Amino acid sequence: MAALARWCVQHRLVAVLLWLLAFGGITAAAAVTGTAYSNDYEAPGTESGRASQLLQDGFPGLGGDSDTVVWHTTSGTVRAADVEQTMSHTLDEIADLPGVAAVASPYKGHGADQISGDGRTAYATVTFDDPAEDIDQGEATAVVDTAKAAGTDGLQVELGGQAVALTESSGGHIAEVVGVIVAAVVLFLAFGSLAASLLPIATALVSVGTAYAGIALLGHAMTVADFAPMLGMLIGLGVGIDYALFIVTRHRRGLKRGLSVEEAARNAVATTGRAVVFAGATVCIALLGMLILRLGFLNGVAIAASLTVVLTVAASVTLLPALLSFIGMRALSRRERRRLDEHGPQPEIPTGLAARWSAFVEKHPKLLGGVALAVMALLALPTFSLHLGTSDQGNNPETATTRQAYDLLADGFGPGLNGPLTLVTHVGGAQDRVALDNLDATLRATEGVRTATPVTYNNAGDTAYLSVVPTSSPQSERTSDLVDRLRDEVLPRAETGTTLDLQVGGMTAGYDDFADVIVGKLPLFVGVVIGLGCVLLLLAFRSIGIPLKAAAMNIAAVAASFGVVVAIFQWGWGSELLGLGRAGPIEPFLPVIMVSVLFGLSMDYQVFLVSRMYEEWLETGDNRRAVRVGLAETSRVINSAAVIMISVFLAFVLSGDRVIAMFGIALAAAVALDAFVLRTLLVPALMHMLGGANWWLPRWLDRRLPRISIEPPETRTVDAEGRARIPGAREDALVEVLVKEQQQDVRDIPG
Repeated sequence: MAALARWCVQHRLVAVLLWLLAFGGITAAAAVTGTAYSNDYEAPGTESGRASQLLQDGFPGLGGDSDTVVWHTTSGTVRAADVEQTMSHTLDEIADLPGVAAVASPYKGHGADQISGDGRTAYATVTFDDPAEDIDQGEATAVVDTAKAAGTDGLQVELGGQAVALTESSGGHIAEVVGVIVAAVVLFLAFGSLAASLLPIATALVSVGTAYAGIALLGHAMTVADFAPMLGMLIGLGVGIDYALFIVTRHRRGLKRGLSVEEAARNAVATTGRAVVFAGATVCIALLGMLILRLGFLNGVAIAASLTVVLTVAASVTLLPALLSFIGMRALSRRERRRLDEHGPQPEIPTGLAARWSAFVEKHPKLLGGVALAVMALLALPTFSLHLGTSDQGNNPETATTRQAYDLLADGFGPGLNGPLTLVTHVGGAQDRVALDNLDATLRATEGVRTATPVTYNNAGDTAYLSVVPTSSPQSERTSDLVDRLRDEVLPRAETGTTLDLQVGGMTAGYDDFADVIVGKLPLFVGVVIGLGCVLLLLAFRSIGIPLKAAAMNIAAVAASFGVVVAIFQWGWGSELLGLGRAGPIEPFLPVIMVSVLFGLSMDYQVFLVSRMYEEWLETGDNRRAVRVGLAETSRVINSAAVIMISVFLAFVLSGDRVIAMFGIALAAAVALDAFVLRTLLVPALMHMLGGANWWLPRWLDRRLPRISIEPPETRTVDAEGRARIPGAREDALVEVLVKEQQQDVRDIPG
């Protein structure tokens, strides 16, 4: 690491140009190739997946995305001559637009069922040539603009569907801008130097920007969800600024001790840079743990997010030292530079609030530990009511046309029309046809079914399907119960004496199957991720207790953050106020992604906190002193890093995307709890109570484990007068060591 940092400092211009070249080249390639994101939630081997494949094989014409145009009259009915003439003309215009395959109007053919019972609401189905992920946004925008142009004071026209959702503007890049501005303010307050505060921002922006473009290219090689770039940016900005903050903090400390700019940068990368690489590796391990689930949808998310973390770590240990050498002594504030010139180098002593808090935790570990446990347990309670399911357009903000179309359909035709179920089967002989022709009547008599369409056969007559409209919305648990009732009771009876094998598909069935697959594999996933993390900590700190406590803390952070997510998004506590739409279920893939991300991020603070405690423990063998000193010396930088990360994550609530907002709030809550409750309160309290047992490791295991060092202490040599010299420091920059420090500080507080 030291050699790498030395090269980057000595060839600083080359290092910066290489990063800018990578950023420009990958961004240009992404702009030329475009994006190819796909939200394919189907899990292999599930019933909904088989239904989708069977429908696609038997009815190729149904492969295009189907959206709806909904209109509602405030007076009169949709059958009024002026309304019918206006909307018929509009639908004809839409049918002639590029990319539109067909339009099913309520005024033609068998469209009477597309008019509500009170006659005030009607809808038309617009079928595109391609699936939603392949539709050009311009084609979808043309449909929306044409339909919206028909609206008047007495005629409300709204649109719903996946293609229409492409046209709804998100928060743009407001989220990123707000997060970066807040981070810059926090960094300036922490450093007092504009130049030093801008370097972590610049490093994170270059690395995250490169990763963002790289994810766009990745989408052409594998299935990558459309929210993956934003998720990668969210994680990358958070960890990238934090990693750079830790290294800049160590660099500034070296300058204050009298090191030259080059040696301070080299020393920062050789020490804290190693901790950054270790922390980044744990984040990537946790993210790549999603690969064991063998779900293509999550594979793309895992690799995309890991790519972002790898690039932010790489930029922190290569681009950052080069930039530090450019600004020289301006990494310190003017006051700090003036003090250094007047008084010379002085050792940094943890004083102030950090030292007082560290001593306070040592005096009251049981009380403070109990308070921390109570807070975490209280916040985790909502997690027990977690409901995984479909978050549909009914959860969009009230101002969105997709939300208004959803509500109009629900009011006029019942909420189930927004997510009908599809029953598909192969058809054998005449007996199968007789059973299918009678099935719609049986379905209409089933609890939870509002209506069922007659059966439709393909041209070959070997495949058939029919649609079932539930009485409840797609995200309702009653719809999930209906799916189970159809699969377990109704359809098996209908298949008796035939060769039929009816498969239930549709939005709710697909999400339920996806959730079942994830929940079934979740214990294995969590076990593997936590197990690998514990092994890394065991090797780093040579202790049984440290990894076990870290695993417990990580689980606590995940549970409490999920409690916050459930309260806001599922219970609806403030979701409308925050512009996140109405309450609804939690996305099925959220637990897996959040467990991996939260586990990786929480390991960062564990590494930076405990590595300093471990260093002090090796030097003194005094557990209470080690915990006290480690907390006092790291709490300020950990808290500053946490404030930055929380600000970045919360800013993504402004993205306009419900899924990204879920990630942002969950990550912000987890980091806040991890930094301010777990790492600066519960962890040190437990370590004080456990005493020397924190560092216990069986001798036979100690002999067999390889030895690694996360963040080695800075190398010092002691001269004949009992003073310690840091290699690379000026001749007059000799810093007093133990024999050296006569001041009363946190190290000298009686344990």
